[in-house]
Amino acid sequence: MRLHTSPASPFGRKVMVVLHETGLVAEVERRDASLTPLAPDEAVCAANPLGKIPCLELDDGTALYDSRVICEYLDGLHAGARLFPDKGPARFEALRLQALADGILDTAVGLRYETFLRPEAYRWPEWIAAQKQKIARALDRLERECAGFGERIDIGTLAIAVALGYLDFRFAADRWRDGRPALAAWQAQIAERPSLRATLPG
Repeated sequence: MRLHTSPASPFGRKVMVVLHETGLVAEVERRDASLTPLAPDEAVCAANPLGKIPCLELDDGTALYDSRVICEYLDGLHAGARLFPDKGPARFEALRLQALADGILDTAVGLRYETFLRPEAYRWPEWIAAQKQKIARALDRLERECAGFGERIDIGTLAIAVALGYLDFRFAADRWRDGRPALAAWQAQIAERPSLRATLPG
């Protein structure tokens, strides 16, 4: 299998975290792609017509995308405890948290494009402020919920950890920990997990 990704991609990092958690790192060739919305990567586009990473090419030529699909596929390849619960409330709780994390990341990546790629004269301050409010609301919700996470490790909690890591990587000046002591303490604990330490963005 071959994974198209990037060291700076939070969605790619989520897949790499799952590879570490499932013991499948050695089974996947990693190809670091260089791309932006304005400068696509030809190899990525050949596998995924949307031109987005991560994209996992299987040995039979099938390509899987996006990160949610890839992560669940990989979780079905190992014999250990599942990161995606099979059914019931536990499954939908994990999927809900993953959706919240992915929403934070979608918003944050959009902000990155707006503030880094778009010429300054064309940036929209009101839109930027509204996107930051989305992230703040999500973080406030997590501050209220994270006491219930305990030491649970599933796709939901891992995705939240990746999202918080991306905020540290790209938006450290926004100081997401301020006013959120419970979430900050939870993040400090889960960030020591080997899968997350091995996949720090850069």
